[in-house]
Amino acid sequence: MLVTLNEKNRRRFAGVLALQQGRGGVEAVIRITGLSRNTIVRGRDELQRKDRQPGVRQTGAGRLLAEKNSQRF
Repeated sequence: MLVTLNEKNRRRFAGVLALQQGRGGVEAVIRITGLSRNTIVRGRDELQRKDRQPGVRQTGAGRLLAEKNSQRF
């Protein structure tokens, strides 16, 4: 199932699994999925944040705007 999910949903699904396992859940999910510890912990933390707004980027997130060069050489 994990291969069908995009990166964000894969991370959050692994976080849910880790939360369900309780103590030692991160290590169990690492063994089962092969995902890195940082990925699983990040997904778990995203789910536990109270101030999160789904689908809204944090301030300053994303690519920088490309400046248009209107002058021709």
